[in-house]
Amino acid sequence: IPVLCALGAENVLRSRSCPPGLLALMAPGLALIVTFSLPSQAGDRRALPVEKPPGVKGRTLILLDVNTKSPVRIISENFLSLQLDPSIIHDGWLDFLSSRRLVTLARGLAPAFLRFAGKRTDFLQFHNVKNPAKSRGGPGPDYYLKNYEDDIVRSDIALDKQKGCKIAQHPDIMLELQREKAAQMHLVLLKEQFSNTYSNLTLTARSLDKLYNFADCSGLHLIFALNALRRNPNNSWNSSNALSLLKYSASKKYNISWELGNEPNNYRTLIGRSVNGSQLGKDYTQLRSLLQLIRTYSRAHLYGPNIGRPRKNVIAFLEGFMKVAGGTVDAVTWQHYYIDGRVAKVTDFLKTRLLDTLSDQIRKIQKVVNTYTPGKKIWLEGVGMTSAGGMNNLSDSYAAGFLWLNTLGLLASQGIDVVVRHSFLDHGHNHLVDQNFNPLPDYWLSLLYKRLIGPKVLAIHVAGLQRKPRPGRVIRDKLRIYAHCTSYHNHNYVRGSITLYIINLHRSRKKIKLAGTLRDKIVHQYLLQPYGKDGLHSKSVQLNGQPLAMVDDGTLPELKPRPLRAGRTLVIPPLTMSFYVVKNVNALACRYR
Repeated sequence: IPVLCALGAENVLRSRSCPPGLLALMAPGLALIVTFSLPSQAGDRRALPVEKPPGVKGRTLILLDVNTKSPVRIISENFLSLQLDPSIIHDGWLDFLSSRRLVTLARGLAPAFLRFAGKRTDFLQFHNVKNPAKSRGGPGPDYYLKNYEDDIVRSDIALDKQKGCKIAQHPDIMLELQREKAAQMHLVLLKEQFSNTYSNLTLTARSLDKLYNFADCSGLHLIFALNALRRNPNNSWNSSNALSLLKYSASKKYNISWELGNEPNNYRTLIGRSVNGSQLGKDYTQLRSLLQLIRTYSRAHLYGPNIGRPRKNVIAFLEGFMKVAGGTVDAVTWQHYYIDGRVAKVTDFLKTRLLDTLSDQIRKIQKVVNTYTPGKKIWLEGVGMTSAGGMNNLSDSYAAGFLWLNTLGLLASQGIDVVVRHSFLDHGHNHLVDQNFNPLPDYWLSLLYKRLIGPKVLAIHVAGLQRKPRPGRVIRDKLRIYAHCTSYHNHNYVRGSITLYIINLHRSRKKIKLAGTLRDKIVHQYLLQPYGKDGLHSKSVQLNGQPLAMVDDGTLPELKPRPLRAGRTLVIPPLTMSFYVVKNVNALACRYR
């Protein structure tokens, strides 16, 4: 399976999973490290350091083979999915989801789920009105804002006349006015966030139409999180507003999946009133009954409870929920943020201990879920590199990609079915696309992942030869290698091809020799590096030395590989992320869907 490759060691680690052919490649006197091949332990155990003979010179060489007979995991086709925060209603960006450029960017990441949820989910009220001019708020009644509002209305009218996907080309002045409005509203939203007091938010029928149009035109399946904080005096869920939304969506025949609430274990800090896991379980049962009464949603999927980091009290919350509603939900969900965005530094994104914090959370969630509903799918929803909205030039930079790519590899290797990235657009600095509708480094990383990585996860076998001794220094887990069958949707590669993706956190290059089934095969390299003088802080990237950007006509560029000679050693530059497609392996695991 894709596992963390720990290099540097003192004792020889023995493993039956290492192919005999690989051992034959080893010269006498050199140390062998084999990473663990148990799927449930991927990323959880570390190799021990190996005593190296003094005086031996040279660089690290890694021998790599892949088990091509059968996959160890099969994840969802929608594994890498997206999230939009309800704050886009507040700051006005929801009105621009019809932008041709945004739809093009979202289509690049399809197929995927689009989860509409966040902190403001539980302050969201649905109002079935169609006149946007009367229901839209703004920072002030000045002349330019009035013109801006009129432009929005005219744009809505023009969209209504279109058939099928409603796509708009917004004038630059319109986008400039929107950015000014969003900057003013951002201050309001930040004040709410840091004071932990949120105002109610109105979602109109017009806004829901725009949201669904964006998801549908982009090839994304919408998951809508309903407000769980509308409560009756006995603390049971008040479903009246949700029923209004469900009836409207059904009348439009919108294909939507549903959730209830966001991070419910945190309600006491939000409103001073808590909802325990058992009560939320009853609320979910009530929602399932409600869905079954509406023909359009009688078989709709339901996900939850979207708890926060699984500390002791949160685990107790999840256990209470699973006892009551474990069989009601189609997948169990939780969310995770690695760093407090207010204190993050670029070096934080390079720490192996930080990358490994997710493994412990996965084990805790899996333990509870398998106790009550063995085999139930688990999703990580609302994952972000930093909390508190992130930091400019950090969580939206090249450096944040190390955490993001490792998250994808680790979750897939441990059988998490879907991961939802928070956020696609306009949520602090954790987003994939900025306010100029330009893709950021994590977008390009996600696009490469979507184009190259299939849902079948493969086991890998790695042997590391550390030739230059460094007494007292143990280097481990800084080179991370994962393997999948190449995506069936990529018609540039025949079925049976394999894609490796590699994170090198070392400050020196590493060499990998493909062995066994991968030996002497043609390889296509996709090397992603920062572009420009900002280095790891860069918001631009280059692929195989060519800067990546959208084409002038608003389309996505072709992602061109660099062909490598058959049998050539892979040279992994320092502090980089890369993908390697090994062609024509004829892997049995990858030949059939």
